Amino acid sequence: MNTQAQKRPPLNNTAIPLTPSLASQCGISVKIDLLGNALIYASLQNCFAHNVDDKEFTTALHVRLHGNQLFEDEVYQVVKTCRYTPWAFREIVCDHSYMEVSVKRAAADDYGLPAYSDHDLVFALQKRPIDAGYIITTVVFFTPEERIMKATEAHQRGYGVGNTPTRVILRSSKSALATYTQTVAGVPMKVFKTSTIFEKQWLTARVDAVAACPVVSFTPTMITWRLPQRIDPLMSSGRVQLLEVYLGINGQTLDPTQMPAKLSTDDSYIIVQLPVGADGGYFKSHIQGNRYLLSYTIEPMLELLWTEDGEDTRYKVLFPITTPLLSLNLQVFDETVPKQQVFKLVLGHFAPDVALMNITFPSEVLTIAQCHTRGFNIREHVSPNSSLKVFTLEVPFTDPAVLQSRGMGFIVYSLHLTFGLLVLNEFAPFSHTVYLEATLEEKVPPSVSGSCDYQNFYVLVEHGTSDFNFHTMVGKRLLTPGLAQQYGYMENGTHFNLVVPFAAPDVEFEAITPTSIRTRIDVILKDPESNVPISDFSMACNFFSLLTECFPNGTITTLAVKLESVPSLNPSELTLLDPTCGPVYSDDRYAYFVFTANSCGTTRKFLPNAMLYENDISVPHDLETKSTSDSEEAEFALKVSCYYDLNTTHAVSFHTRPRRSEPYAENAKGQLQVAMRLSLDDSFREFYRLEDSPIMKHLQQPLYFEVELMSAINPQVSLELENCWATLDEDKMSQPRWDLIINGCPHTDPHHVVFHPVWTDARVQYPSHLKRFEVQMFAFTENEEDLSPQVFVHCDVVICDTRNPLGGICNGQCSDPEYRRGKRHISEEQSSKSFVTFGPVIMS
Repeated sequence: MNTQAQKRPPLNNTAIPLTPSLASQCGISVKIDLLGNALIYASLQNCFAHNVDDKEFTTALHVRLHGNQLFEDEVYQVVKTCRYTPWAFREIVCDHSYMEVSVKRAAADDYGLPAYSDHDLVFALQKRPIDAGYIITTVVFFTPEERIMKATEAHQRGYGVGNTPTRVILRSSKSALATYTQTVAGVPMKVFKTSTIFEKQWLTARVDAVAACPVVSFTPTMITWRLPQRIDPLMSSGRVQLLEVYLGINGQTLDPTQMPAKLSTDDSYIIVQLPVGADGGYFKSHIQGNRYLLSYTIEPMLELLWTEDGEDTRYKVLFPITTPLLSLNLQVFDETVPKQQVFKLVLGHFAPDVALMNITFPSEVLTIAQCHTRGFNIREHVSPNSSLKVFTLEVPFTDPAVLQSRGMGFIVYSLHLTFGLLVLNEFAPFSHTVYLEATLEEKVPPSVSGSCDYQNFYVLVEHGTSDFNFHTMVGKRLLTPGLAQQYGYMENGTHFNLVVPFAAPDVEFEAITPTSIRTRIDVILKDPESNVPISDFSMACNFFSLLTECFPNGTITTLAVKLESVPSLNPSELTLLDPTCGPVYSDDRYAYFVFTANSCGTTRKFLPNAMLYENDISVPHDLETKSTSDSEEAEFALKVSCYYDLNTTHAVSFHTRPRRSEPYAENAKGQLQVAMRLSLDDSFREFYRLEDSPIMKHLQQPLYFEVELMSAINPQVSLELENCWATLDEDKMSQPRWDLIINGCPHTDPHHVVFHPVWTDARVQYPSHLKRFEVQMFAFTENEEDLSPQVFVHCDVVICDTRNPLGGICNGQCSDPEYRRGKRHISEEQSSKSFVTFGPVIMS
């Protein structure tokens, strides 16, 4: 009988404390579940039951809950009524703390009953019926030796002996001295065997009783009962028929479809197998030296009904089972998906009585509430296959607790943490340390950088990692293969380069001065699917340029450019002060004017020692009014000025003489030095040393030359290659001679000379101080018979000053328009010449 508690006012009658010995004597058992709840089980025929004709049984208990000293203990009255009519002739109950047997009493007219042997399960009535007039006087215990004890003494020693209107009851603790262990068919069983003497005046009757309870065995994953089908201490004849077998949990019989256990029989045994962790039981946590252990408790019930010689016997076993401590290695399941950039782990398995208190990281300890505030996802889940539970934790890679280390193209994320756990009720703390590591390919988006010199923008686009695909926009145009060729596109696997002239169609004019133009280049890398910019780059530079030229004969030329601030300007509509003087040439970006100092509204002003001529370029007033009414753009106005000296005479005299020899430069030390070196490849990062001479090259291999102006720190100075050629001798004047570069331009095929651009990097501070070119080895032979064993390469170089234009090679590396298309074009001014030689190179 299970009991439930209802809170009622305390009663005034005397309360008897329920000690363990009294509980087993009276048929009551108490257990505490995992949550600390008290569960009370009472036999229908317990000492305190109110019995109505052995059909209705009511038990009333007072339960006192002990509080602290500040409050009075709470008292609950527990009342439970049960009806039970299908009594068997003999019944036996094996509880975890006591054994109980009862037998139906004989009626007054049942004279002549046959005598029962000492091996009967329950009380056997002999010779005379036992009616209400009989009194129990003596109990004989067999341990198995015979031991006689008065009934009063038996009660004092904790044995329960009594009778009801229709039944006789005998009860004993399993640990009493009168019990002993007997092996039945290989199964150890607890046996309690007695003879009870009843007396009435001069009449005497004796009741013999035997009870036997099985002992349970364990394995780490299974609880097994093996109960003999024939229990010799309980059965005296061979005429036994097993009628029913039931299995239950916590005193409740289960439907066969609900059974968590396996129930089977063979010729000798009834076998019950309960998996450790089955429904109806619970796990309990234990800590030994920070080692996590488990025990499993379940209270199964086995009920048998058999007949022997026409009398039925009901045999019921209720036995709370707790396994020995089970070692459970805590496991960490790493469910991290690096691409999601979140550490995900599962820690378990734990019994329900374990709580997660905190998590320790290398630099801090966080409570669970602080972890949630920090953005960690911590949850508790019950395992789908058992009553055990697990804890899950998610920590973003971006959290400061996650450590990072970088390798070649990847990032290693690591997480060190210790879970602080607590076993409830016992308040036993323990911990478990976890280390997780995840490797993620480092995603580097494409990027754009650049620089400029006196005439070009140099754009460097790095591809980033392979995950990114992008389109390149230069200005407002997509970089197509044709446009890339115009801008000297060069690919190097990890990046590509562009050389964009400062006046190219895809740059924007921001501002102009009499001597310079400020232009800007915009390069945008876009996702081809979403058209969203991945990288946005803008760079503006000032470039030297004379927009106005004043000639001695009074002719003035000027170039007007369309600025970004006036996008709707039509250059063909521009005029001088005289509206009839328009441009001699114009397109959508430029307007070119040619006029004289005494025309087109040009004004004149006398200055000390100079004459100033001025004119203005603007949009005619009527067109300007119409334009400003449609938009609020800035007005376009450009002032043109020319200064002529007054009263100045320059006398120039000269004479000529034949030149004895071609000019050349001698090796000497000075402020400016030029060096030529040979690179190992087209990266121009590693070079051959002097001690490597002579250098061996195959006929099909290219040579990569770099010429550098040494020790110069003036960015306004540049180096230009005027002429380069190769000879078989160190003497640069020797024959035969193979021309490589003539007047700054590569010689025609088959020499295959290619210029390489120079970029600012850790070694190069001023790109204008270096020139690089590539030539094939077969350029030094005209046929297979004219193979030269070694060659020397010579170059005439020109040092230019951009601030003092004198023409010649300083106007650009190559003035040939056929070569300039798609190639690097540099305009610099001549200052001085030099000469450099490299060699020898051995051909094979």
